[in-house]
Amino acid sequence: MKRILFSMLVLSLLASCSEEFLDTTPYGQSTSFSFWRNADDAIAAANALYEPLRSGNFYGHTEQTFEICSDDFWRAGDHGEDQAIEEFTFDPDNPQLRYSYPLKYEIISRANAILINVPNIAMDQQTKNTVLGEAHFMRGFAHWRLHVIYGEAPVLLEEDAKSNNFDKPKSSIEEMRRVIEADLLKAIELLPDQSAQVTGGRPTKGTAAAYLTKLYVFWEKFNEAIATGNTVINNPNYRMADDYAANFQIATENNSEMLFAVQNLDGWATTPYDIYTTPRPWGGWDFHEPIQDLIDEFEPGDPRLGHTVFQLGDTVDLGGTRGPTVYTEGLSQTNYHFRKFASWRPTGGLNRSQNVPLMRSAEVYLLVAEAKIRLNGAGAGDAEINAVRTRAGLTPKNGAKIEDLMHERRVELAGEHERHQDLMRWDKANLIDIVQHYQIDRGQFKRPRAFQRPKHYYFALPQREIDLSKGVLVQNPNY
Repeated sequence: MKRILFSMLVLSLLASCSEEFLDTTPYGQSTSFSFWRNADDAIAAANALYEPLRSGNFYGHTEQTFEICSDDFWRAGDHGEDQAIEEFTFDPDNPQLRYSYPLKYEIISRANAILINVPNIAMDQQTKNTVLGEAHFMRGFAHWRLHVIYGEAPVLLEEDAKSNNFDKPKSSIEEMRRVIEADLLKAIELLPDQSAQVTGGRPTKGTAAAYLTKLYVFWEKFNEAIATGNTVINNPNYRMADDYAANFQIATENNSEMLFAVQNLDGWATTPYDIYTTPRPWGGWDFHEPIQDLIDEFEPGDPRLGHTVFQLGDTVDLGGTRGPTVYTEGLSQTNYHFRKFASWRPTGGLNRSQNVPLMRSAEVYLLVAEAKIRLNGAGAGDAEINAVRTRAGLTPKNGAKIEDLMHERRVELAGEHERHQDLMRWDKANLIDIVQHYQIDRGQFKRPRAFQRPKHYYFALPQREIDLSKGVLVQNPNY
């Protein structure tokens, strides 16, 4: 792990681009003659694909702000730009809309550099395939995040890097989906079929298949989603952990279920998300507080609740001189914090090795269940829903409806930044009324909010990027 993280830091210096992707010089033209020589260079370049994920402007905080519109938690904190996103009053100048935008194109640029240069390196074919597979996956992943947030965005591939063609207009939703699909299919072909535990958090065939399953559900290609998802469900390398809590404990967080996560190592390479979501007196900044509406969604006796949030009266070992400490009123305005994202060293202080989970096998089960129910009706997804419920020690469902699937996704993935996208996907399919849903008064932390359909299905493109493009980029409708 230390070698990987060191290589990431070196490559971030060797191959970094400017803050805005439109100013980027393509790696294929800018790398020194001393690089792209051998397998070590190829592996170092692959390591560098993941470094941007840890930034506070990516999964350290910014990427999660696209979820604070949901009914799961209150933004808390003291960022006015977060409040505007939560209340659907943001405009294209909101800084959170632009912070992670260039970092996604940084990943795409690094991936394109690999896909241009690594095929020409004489090296072991299996290692070459893995490096190329990681590049295809990460390029697909970055385009996927651009797509679900902004709807339409420029697509940059190898030929664009070779020809210095970065001033591109937006690709359509359909075009973006086809490009993402192609990259994920190629990643499945090239990546190793190994568990995340073996590969130290790197993507595998299962990771790429999981994201392809998710893409197909958003695309409403349900037969394809079922077929692709089953390649994950039926592969023992990606089986769900026996214990739900194992996914959020440092010693076991890279288990077979954790298909993709932002990797952290205390004292070496970390992301600040654990600080954002932790009580201030316990070393955090007190953002993203769960609200009562989420707590009430859990069934009585569901053990996932206790592993998901801190509740009044819970005892938490903060290590060092503080030791076991009771979670009391005053630590949070809502009386809850997310437990999933925080651990403490035995000597005291936050243990910064806590990963940020992005994709788990359990979600693939629920994506397949959704596809089956939407194709064939109630009961069609029982096997997959009950696999998740049985792991949690709950009574199996018989004849589960789409509402049961919605419930299971909400409690299984609580705090993992899926809820707002779920609600928008279901509204587009006429399964819920998101306008009415967000007008419900959920107390002082989630007053009624005015979701405008279709405007708010996607966020505004960053105004800075539109200005830099000098008219090439066109703002999303209604902004």
